[in-house]
Amino acid sequence: MDASQGHSSEASTAPTVVSFEEVLSLEGSTLGPTSWREITQEQVNTFAAATDDHQWIHVDPERAQDGPFGAPIAHGFLTLSLLIPMWTELLDVTGVSTKVNYGLDTVRFTNPVVVGSRVRMTVAVSEVKEVAGDGLHLVAEASIEIEGQERPAVVATFLTRFYR
Repeated sequence: MDASQGHSSEASTAPTVVSFEEVLSLEGSTLGPTSWREITQEQVNTFAAATDDHQWIHVDPERAQDGPFGAPIAHGFLTLSLLIPMWTELLDVTGVSTKVNYGLDTVRFTNPVVVGSRVRMTVAVSEVKEVAGDGLHLVAEASIEIEGQERPAVVATFLTRFYR
């Protein structure tokens, strides 16, 4: 994907590629960061249409200039939804039949993402355990940062499973 589609062409950390058997060894490791992704007004408008959330702080750039953030901001859930393509950029597990997004334990939107900003993600793998069905359950502490900002946009505990 190129920059016009909201994804930077800058080099990022190469994805970690492990076999199903090697996933257990990821516990305690950090993956990332991903490449930077620009948040565009078009992306925000498309998300607003998909979710029926047309609040002016997201979709009215002119009015948003006089709002609390001085510009339109991305929906928190738009930023969170980028976790999946960024996660795919960080980790590739081979020798599996199924990969399942199992959910989230905690999510916090700690800093608004102004349209035109760039974000990227780093994760710390806090736990990996075996689960029924010949599977592995991985817990990742994800942080989606905003370029040039001290506080991240999103911090989330992401749960995923891999099945042989």
